[in-house]
Amino acid sequence: MAKTSPSSADASTAGTAADPVIIKKYANRRLYNTETSSYITLDYIAQMTREGRHFQVFDAKSGEDITHSILTQIVMDEESTGQTMLPVPFLRQLIAMYGDSMQSMVPHYLEASMSAFTENQTKFRDAALKPFEHLTRQNMAFFETATAMLKGAKPRPASEAPAPNSTETELAKVKAELAVLQARLDGMGRP
Repeated sequence: MAKTSPSSADASTAGTAADPVIIKKYANRRLYNTETSSYITLDYIAQMTREGRHFQVFDAKSGEDITHSILTQIVMDEESTGQTMLPVPFLRQLIAMYGDSMQSMVPHYLEASMSAFTENQTKFRDAALKPFEHLTRQNMAFFETATAMLKGAKPRPASEAPAPNSTETELAKVKAELAVLQARLDGMGRP
Protein backbone atom coordinates (compact mmCIF):
# COMPACT_ATOMS: atom_id res chain seq x y z
CA MET A 1 0.00 0.00 0.00
CA ALA A 2 1.47 3.34 -1.03
CA LYS A 3 1.88 5.82 1.78
CA THR A 4 -0.09 8.98 1.20
CA SER A 5 0.52 12.05 3.32
CA PRO A 6 -1.71 15.07 3.78
CA SER A 7 -0.69 18.13 1.85
CA SER A 8 -1.26 21.77 2.57
CA ALA A 9 -3.88 21.77 -0.19
CA ASP A 10 -5.76 19.05 1.69
CA ALA A 11 -5.51 21.06 4.91
CA SER A 12 -7.02 24.11 3.21
CA THR A 13 -10.10 22.11 2.23
CA ALA A 14 -10.61 20.75 5.72
CA GLY A 15 -14.07 19.54 6.60
CA THR A 16 -15.92 21.25 9.39
CA ALA A 17 -17.65 19.65 12.35
CA ALA A 18 -20.88 19.77 10.32
CA ASP A 19 -19.14 18.36 7.25
CA PRO A 20 -16.72 15.58 8.25
CA VAL A 21 -14.42 13.92 5.77
CA ILE A 22 -15.80 10.45 5.01
CA ILE A 23 -13.33 7.60 4.86
CA LYS A 24 -14.37 4.12 3.78
CA LYS A 25 -12.58 0.96 4.82
CA TYR A 26 -12.80 -1.87 2.35
CA ALA A 27 -12.54 -5.61 2.97
CA ASN A 28 -8.98 -5.61 1.65
CA ARG A 29 -8.14 -3.28 4.61
CA ARG A 30 -7.60 -0.29 2.32
CA LEU A 31 -8.84 3.10 3.41
CA TYR A 32 -10.43 5.40 0.85
CA ASN A 33 -10.75 9.16 1.39
CA THR A 34 -13.92 10.28 -0.39
CA GLU A 35 -12.85 13.94 -0.19
CA THR A 36 -9.66 13.45 -2.20
CA SER A 37 -10.78 10.30 -4.05
CA SER A 38 -7.60 8.49 -3.06
CA TYR A 39 -6.45 5.60 -0.95
CA ILE A 40 -4.80 6.62 2.30
CA THR A 41 -2.95 5.07 5.23
CA LEU A 42 -3.37 5.10 8.98
CA ASP A 43 -0.48 7.59 9.07
CA TYR A 44 -2.56 9.93 6.94
CA ILE A 45 -5.50 9.61 9.33
CA ALA A 46 -3.14 10.25 12.27
CA GLN A 47 -1.94 13.43 10.54
CA MET A 48 -5.53 14.53 9.91
CA THR A 49 -6.19 14.05 13.63
CA ARG A 50 -3.15 16.15 14.58
CA GLU A 51 -4.37 18.88 12.24
CA GLY A 52 -7.79 18.88 13.93
CA ARG A 53 -9.61 17.60 10.83
CA HIS A 54 -13.00 16.08 11.57
CA PHE A 55 -13.58 12.74 9.88
CA GLN A 56 -15.54 9.53 10.18
CA VAL A 57 -14.51 6.07 9.05
CA PHE A 58 -17.16 3.66 7.82
CA ASP A 59 -16.98 0.02 6.88
CA ALA A 60 -17.66 0.09 3.13
CA LYS A 61 -19.74 -3.10 3.18
CA SER A 62 -21.85 -2.75 6.34
CA GLY A 63 -21.89 1.05 6.64
CA GLU A 64 -20.95 0.72 10.34
CA ASP A 65 -19.07 3.66 11.89
CA ILE A 66 -15.65 2.22 12.77
CA THR A 67 -13.93 5.50 13.64
CA HIS A 68 -13.32 4.35 17.22
CA SER A 69 -11.55 1.15 16.20
CA ILE A 70 -9.42 2.98 13.61
CA LEU A 71 -8.33 5.58 16.17
CA THR A 72 -7.60 2.82 18.69
CA GLN A 73 -5.49 1.07 16.05
CA ILE A 74 -3.53 4.29 15.46
CA VAL A 75 -2.89 4.62 19.21
CA MET A 76 -1.68 1.02 19.34
CA ASP A 77 0.61 1.60 16.35
CA GLU A 78 2.03 4.75 17.98
CA GLU A 79 2.53 2.95 21.29
CA SER A 80 4.43 0.14 19.55
CA THR A 81 7.05 2.56 18.15
CA GLY A 82 8.73 2.82 21.54
CA GLN A 83 7.58 6.34 22.44
CA THR A 84 4.77 5.36 24.75
CA MET A 85 2.38 7.82 26.37
CA LEU A 86 0.20 5.28 28.15
CA PRO A 87 2.01 3.93 31.23
CA VAL A 88 1.43 0.33 32.27
CA PRO A 89 -0.33 1.25 35.55
CA PHE A 90 -2.78 3.44 33.60
CA LEU A 91 -3.48 0.63 31.15
CA ARG A 92 -4.06 -1.79 34.02
CA GLN A 93 -6.49 0.62 35.66
CA LEU A 94 -8.27 1.20 32.37
CA ILE A 95 -8.67 -2.54 31.73
CA ALA A 96 -9.89 -3.04 35.30
CA MET A 97 -12.65 -0.47 34.69
CA TYR A 98 -14.25 -2.59 31.95
CA GLY A 99 -17.37 -4.20 33.40
CA ASP A 100 -17.20 -2.00 36.49
CA SER A 101 -20.26 0.01 37.51
CA MET A 102 -18.25 3.20 36.84
CA GLN A 103 -17.32 2.19 33.28
CA SER A 104 -19.82 4.56 31.69
CA MET A 105 -18.25 7.54 33.48
CA VAL A 106 -14.67 6.84 32.36
CA PRO A 107 -14.98 8.15 28.77
CA HIS A 108 -16.48 11.44 29.96
CA TYR A 109 -13.82 11.79 32.66
CA LEU A 110 -10.97 11.08 30.24
CA GLU A 111 -12.39 13.47 27.66
CA ALA A 112 -12.75 16.26 30.24
CA SER A 113 -9.25 15.57 31.56
CA MET A 114 -7.72 15.76 28.08
CA SER A 115 -9.61 18.98 27.33
CA ALA A 116 -8.32 20.55 30.54
CA PHE A 117 -4.80 19.31 29.79
CA THR A 118 -4.90 20.81 26.29
CA GLU A 119 -6.18 24.15 27.61
CA ASN A 120 -3.50 24.25 30.32
CA GLN A 121 -0.84 23.28 27.78
CA THR A 122 -1.83 26.25 25.60
CA LYS A 123 -1.79 28.63 28.57
CA PHE A 124 1.60 27.30 29.69
CA ARG A 125 3.11 27.76 26.23
CA ASP A 126 1.77 31.31 26.04
CA ALA A 127 3.08 32.15 29.53
CA ALA A 128 6.45 30.57 28.82
CA LEU A 129 6.94 32.55 25.61
CA LYS A 130 6.06 36.00 27.01
CA PRO A 131 9.37 36.52 28.89
CA PHE A 132 11.29 35.51 25.77
CA GLU A 133 9.36 38.04 23.70
CA HIS A 134 10.28 40.72 26.22
CA LEU A 135 13.96 39.71 26.17
CA THR A 136 13.96 39.63 22.38
CA ARG A 137 12.56 43.16 22.22
CA GLN A 138 15.14 44.37 24.73
CA ASN A 139 17.98 42.70 22.86
CA MET A 140 16.80 44.20 19.57
CA ALA A 141 16.66 47.67 21.15
CA PHE A 142 20.19 47.28 22.50
CA PHE A 143 21.39 46.02 19.13
CA GLU A 144 19.77 48.91 17.26
CA THR A 145 21.23 51.43 19.69
CA ALA A 146 24.69 49.86 19.54
CA THR A 147 24.56 49.79 15.75
CA ALA A 148 23.52 53.43 15.62
CA MET A 149 26.33 54.37 18.00
CA LEU A 150 28.91 52.48 15.93
CA LYS A 151 27.74 54.28 12.82
CA GLY A 152 28.18 57.60 14.62
CA ALA A 153 24.49 58.40 14.73
CA LYS A 154 22.97 59.66 17.92
CA PRO A 155 20.26 57.45 19.41
CA ARG A 156 16.71 58.63 19.13
CA PRO A 157 15.66 60.60 22.23
CA ALA A 158 13.26 58.81 24.56
CA SER A 159 10.64 61.51 23.95
CA GLU A 160 10.29 60.31 20.34
CA ALA A 161 9.70 56.69 21.33
CA PRO A 162 6.09 55.57 21.60
CA ALA A 163 5.15 54.19 24.99
CA PRO A 164 1.71 52.57 24.76
CA ASN A 165 2.73 49.57 26.87
CA SER A 166 5.24 48.74 29.59
CA THR A 167 7.66 46.98 27.23
CA GLU A 168 7.94 50.01 24.98
CA THR A 169 8.22 52.27 28.05
CA GLU A 170 11.12 50.17 29.32
CA LEU A 171 12.76 50.36 25.89
CA ALA A 172 12.37 54.13 25.89
CA LYS A 173 14.06 54.33 29.31
CA VAL A 174 16.96 52.18 28.12
CA LYS A 175 17.35 54.33 25.01
CA ALA A 176 17.31 57.50 27.12
CA GLU A 177 19.99 56.08 29.41
CA LEU A 178 22.10 55.15 26.40
CA ALA A 179 21.65 58.68 25.01
CA VAL A 180 22.94 60.13 28.29
CA LEU A 181 25.92 57.77 28.21
CA GLN A 182 26.60 58.74 24.59
CA ALA A 183 26.52 62.41 25.52
CA ARG A 184 29.02 61.77 28.32
CA LEU A 185 31.28 59.86 25.94
CA ASP A 186 31.06 62.68 23.41
CA GLY A 187 32.01 65.16 26.20
CA MET A 188 35.01 63.08 27.24
CA GLY A 189 36.47 63.13 23.77
CA ARG A 190 36.60 66.95 23.62
CA PRO A 191 39.68 68.86 24.97
